[in-house]
Amino acid sequence: MSNLIKAVNLNKEDISLRAIILSANGNIFSAGHNLKELQASTGINQHKLVFNKASELMKSIVQSPVPVIAKVNGFAAAAGCQLVATCDIIICSETSKFSTPGADFGVFCSTPGIAIGRSVPKSRAMYMLLTGEPITAQEAYESGLVTKVVPTQDLDSEVNHVIEKIKLKSRSVISIGKEFYYKQIDLGLFDAYKLGEDVMVQTINSNDGQEGIRSFV
Repeated sequence: MSNLIKAVNLNKEDISLRAIILSANGNIFSAGHNLKELQASTGINQHKLVFNKASELMKSIVQSPVPVIAKVNGFAAAAGCQLVATCDIIICSETSKFSTPGADFGVFCSTPGIAIGRSVPKSRAMYMLLTGEPITAQEAYESGLVTKVVPTQDLDSEVNHVIEKIKLKSRSVISIGKEFYYKQIDLGLFDAYKLGEDVMVQTINSNDGQEGIRSFV
């Protein structure tokens, strides 16, 4: 998790950085926390450290000025599923599966449920959290957990296609837009509109905003 946090934050001020891809080798995207680290013998301070570090990772993804894309080819479970749900865009293969099986081991997936519950409808989130049963890539897509499902052989090309679309946009505009999205999602409707008005005016009057408008006209 520390390595991921470092990687996400490493070049975030570099304007040539346009997107970050999280991917994995093998048929497991992420199995989540190592339960061996969470035995009583490791101590409660270690347990607090593990979950604090996980929250720091999720915050790093949300606060990254560029889109963070999860390229999933395999199983994403528990905190691994939380990691996927936290990303801005999620492209997965047809064989991918997603689960929050903590209750099976006497540890309810509370923190994964935060990201899951903000990504999918309540009934789907509760099914995953209460039964621990995995959902398929197609079910994840239908629930809104993932952005797109493609054949395994097309995974790289689809992710590259998305990145090429992002690269055509102004980096500063994308950064402002991402920051606004996460701010407004926790606001009431009227407060969100007020903030949205201010951000629209700010963006329109930026150099990139005016250049884009001139190009359109």
